[in-house]
Amino acid sequence: MTHNQDQVAGLLLAAGGGRRLGGRPKALLEHRGRPLVEHAVGVLRAAGCARVHVVLGARADTVRERAELPGCVLVDNPDWEEGMGSSLRAGLESLRGTGAGAALVSLVDQPGIGPEAVARLLAAHRSPATLASASYEGRRGHPVLLGADHWAGIAATATGDRGARAYLKEHADAITLVECADVAQPYDIDTVADLAHLEQHPG
Repeated sequence: MTHNQDQVAGLLLAAGGGRRLGGRPKALLEHRGRPLVEHAVGVLRAAGCARVHVVLGARADTVRERAELPGCVLVDNPDWEEGMGSSLRAGLESLRGTGAGAALVSLVDQPGIGPEAVARLLAAHRSPATLASASYEGRRGHPVLLGADHWAGIAATATGDRGARAYLKEHADAITLVECADVAQPYDIDTVADLAHLEQHPG
């Protein structure tokens, strides 16, 4: 039996305005000479996601101009200032009717999570009923894999910055934890100090 990884769509949440970064949208932060959103899409592709939807918000027009995102479905979230929950809802809505059996949700500001961790999570997909999450020494983190059976319930509870957290807490017994601490670091780029994690090219 196949695991139907080809039915898993990558869903990249890249709408944040970088409030604690002086209003620099996270999608446009530079990493290895290119916008961070490009790097994040590349990770999903390298891990095996053929379909990738990217939710944009802050300065979406500029992201479209600067970032090369061929083959991606770009989803505008006009309510991005409400927090991650609104982006997750917009992204899941954009996947309806595509035939995707699950969404692998990743965050644009976690460049320490590479293709190895994402591929492990993809391998946990069994059916539209699957719920899986990367874990780091036993603590649940991102990315998460959300089977299509759960999308409506997640959308109904995704408010503010909580994303899928409330739903996952409620369904903790159903979540497959996929340990990734040996191949990934789940830090976020939230503050100016965190920018040190990005690899800048001189010049």
